[in-house]
Amino acid sequence: MTMDPAAVAMAVVEMARNGRFANIEEVFAPPLRAVVSAETLRVEWESQTSRVGPISAIGTPVSEPVKADLVRVSVPVTCERGGLTVVMSVDEEGLLQGLRLAPALAASWTPPSYARRRRFDEHDVTVGSGDLAVPGTLSLPHGHGPRPGVVLLSGGGPFDRDGSAGPNKPLKDLAWGLAGRGVAVLRFDKVTHAHADRLAHDFTMSDEYVPHAVAAVRLLQRHPAVDAARVYLAGHSMGGKVAPRVAAAEPSVAGLVLLAGDAQPMHQAAVRVVRYLASLDPGAQAAVEVITRQAAMVESLHLSPDTPAAELLFGHSGAYWLDLRGYDPVAAAAALDKPMLILQGGRDYQVTVADDLSRWREGLADRPDVTIRVYDADDHLFFPGSGPSTPADYDSPQHVDPAVVADIADWLAPRQGRLARLVSGFKR
Repeated sequence: MTMDPAAVAMAVVEMARNGRFANIEEVFAPPLRAVVSAETLRVEWESQTSRVGPISAIGTPVSEPVKADLVRVSVPVTCERGGLTVVMSVDEEGLLQGLRLAPALAASWTPPSYARRRRFDEHDVTVGSGDLAVPGTLSLPHGHGPRPGVVLLSGGGPFDRDGSAGPNKPLKDLAWGLAGRGVAVLRFDKVTHAHADRLAHDFTMSDEYVPHAVAAVRLLQRHPAVDAARVYLAGHSMGGKVAPRVAAAEPSVAGLVLLAGDAQPMHQAAVRVVRYLASLDPGAQAAVEVITRQAAMVESLHLSPDTPAAELLFGHSGAYWLDLRGYDPVAAAAALDKPMLILQGGRDYQVTVADDLSRWREGLADRPDVTIRVYDADDHLFFPGSGPSTPADYDSPQHVDPAVVADIADWLAPRQGRLARLVSGFKR
């Protein structure tokens, strides 16, 4: 490469540290400049640093070749109250093809107390085919006879198969908890995590989820140890929103588990969430103005596939937002003749009882095959706690509420779930 990617990345972090976001935009490659502006970057940077405090040290960059002409560089940043990682994709001309702020590199994840690791095996699998195939993990319980299976769908954003967030891995918590209770679990890296550099600019939520989710369901159904008639979907956050669309595309899905599935239109929710965060930190007020303006563009009658993504929320294209605007997850769920388990955290400020669960309740009120449960102490990741929930809560090691895992296990496989709890209680 004609430019040292690590040196470029370090220079970008120094510019961000000094508030020189217009200078950073100058080293964006054209595809990145089309979706991220200096103003958008400033808002995201200030939002993150308001949570962890000013930078106190910049660590040694870690470089990883992605292609012959592209290197991914991760720069760890230490702040007064925590840290973050600046991840950049640098091309051979020293331009940024990608840039995102990720949680700080954390200590190793430790299993939750309810995980029974000796009751299941794990195997690497490949989900999908061709250039956009993604890696995944199958957690398979020991024993004979077909057992139920579930495919996990993570939330919006470039999540790995574990739903990693700081030191936490909520989807791995779920997978290990359920596998120890007799349920086969398949989870996989999102295509936005594994192949962000290969995605078309106009990809939609359907492109983000449906092809790989359908492939995962079929992979699980083909396994001889799994009952093909009892393969379910369990989606968290946006994974819950899109689950009805996946089930419509793959009618063999046996039922849905929706964990904090958002039902309020996402551009409206974004404004609500940023106002909540600004109420906790006045320094986030600038973000309210930007997010509100971008949300208005999303809602505008003039939105089109050609609307610059840099003017829209989260750098998503006009095509992405048009697809979302035309999708009603509650109506899509109501059209399915499938049982559903809908779970909600009472302390969740991202997906709330008032703004989201109320829509599920109203739209599915006449369905006897729909079960709804609220866990008053849980936040968006179903971590138990107390007091108002904040983004900082995700920075400390936690695990998914054991009651959530047990309830899902019982719903997916009532006899296996009850037996697992009896055996577990006896062993204690």
